[in-house]
Amino acid sequence: MALSKNAIILIVVASSVVAATAVVVPTTVVVVNNNNTINFTLLNNAGVMIEAKGLRIYIDPYNLPSNQSDYPADAVLITHDHGDHCSSVALNLIDKEDTQFFFPEIITSYISWFDGTGVKPGDTFNIGPITVTCYEMYTFAPEGSYPSHPPESNYTSYLIDIDGFTFFHAGDSGNIPEYTQLTGLVDVALLPLGPGCQTMCDMQVVDAIDVIDPTYFIPIHYAEGADISFINDFGTAVENCGCEIVHLNYFESTKFKIN
Repeated sequence: MALSKNAIILIVVASSVVAATAVVVPTTVVVVNNNNTINFTLLNNAGVMIEAKGLRIYIDPYNLPSNQSDYPADAVLITHDHGDHCSSVALNLIDKEDTQFFFPEIITSYISWFDGTGVKPGDTFNIGPITVTCYEMYTFAPEGSYPSHPPESNYTSYLIDIDGFTFFHAGDSGNIPEYTQLTGLVDVALLPLGPGCQTMCDMQVVDAIDVIDPTYFIPIHYAEGADISFINDFGTAVENCGCEIVHLNYFESTKFKIN
């Protein structure tokens, strides 16, 4: 197991990638402060909120409480256009005058509605001092069926680099062979538990962790009780990969402090 690029303190609050091409984005995000604490909140389903460097970044926000408007977004990253990942209600709730929105290029309607930027796997851009790289996100279909997330749609997962400390959000991806290109680059892997949507599940998640080699794994996109079942059945296998599980309930938070 490779050592994390940065030593960190983890506190649970109660309750080379593909070749990159530059994306031209607005530069309206203002860095409020420059502290070394990353606040991470698991929202609903695959939704997450990352607060660092005075910025608030959402990925796939969905089914948010009304008071989430008190936490407006500096930037929003969307992996694909399924309703439990791309919700206009949630996006409108956290939108503010200068929010930057990033959608896969194929989601032209949302790009138009939210004056967003279209991205594809291999693109890279900055949100203030935070670097984001777009990565593949697709699934495999059973024989005779059509994949729910076809490779040709160029849906995007995201690798987020905050002062060398990285989060990888897989969206609804299956355990795809391209994950070998992420080996050793990820500190915190956010992977779906499934089942459903043709995402990875069970030992496929463990196999993905073994390849990506993150320091921490935070389960996302799980049905009620599926998180506990996964940890009971596969927690030891994840630990044997040299990875620590950070188990969060929906709307629970944790802090990462970069030394």
